[in-house]
Amino acid sequence: MSELIKKQVTDAKALMDKAIAHADSELTKIRAGKANPSMLDDISIDYYGTATPLSQVGSVNTPDARTIIVQPWEKNLLPLIEKAIKEANLGVNPQNDGIIIRINIPPLTEERRRDLVKKAKGEAETGKVAVRNIRKDANEKIKKLKTEGVSEDEIKVGEAEVQKLTDAYIIKVDQLSEAKEKDIMTV
Repeated sequence: MSELIKKQVTDAKALMDKAIAHADSELTKIRAGKANPSMLDDISIDYYGTATPLSQVGSVNTPDARTIIVQPWEKNLLPLIEKAIKEANLGVNPQNDGIIIRINIPPLTEERRRDLVKKAKGEAETGKVAVRNIRKDANEKIKKLKTEGVSEDEIKVGEAEVQKLTDAYIIKVDQLSEAKEKDIMTV
């Protein structure tokens, strides 16, 4: 296989790794009835005019499986943090006691579990689409190498390598999805 094709395959693999990492992080954000600090990763507050992630204005801990505690480093941020958590629409109700914000994670109903499984499958499908788009781009780049003197056979070998990668990464997305599904449906 020519160096040009090897480079395209390597680039595609790196992009697919990123797509898998992104899909994994999105699946992690879907709550499975257990408290997880990453549930608050997307929440930002207005900190002196700058949108700042919650994790940078206080500590976020889980003392037990059903509770998240946010302890801001500045007491005046408590109302801002509480408001941001409510507006994030996570299905939780933060409780502000003047020192910390306590978030009790309610147990999931069967219906809610099914909704979360659908959401997880949607995120997995988004991951698969990303992997397939990377395959398409890599194959187009490999086909363009024909103008640089790369033979038809080498192009076919390169496309086959990209397809092998694609198949492997689709399986990885499926495994992530299945694990999340099992996590959600476990009572």
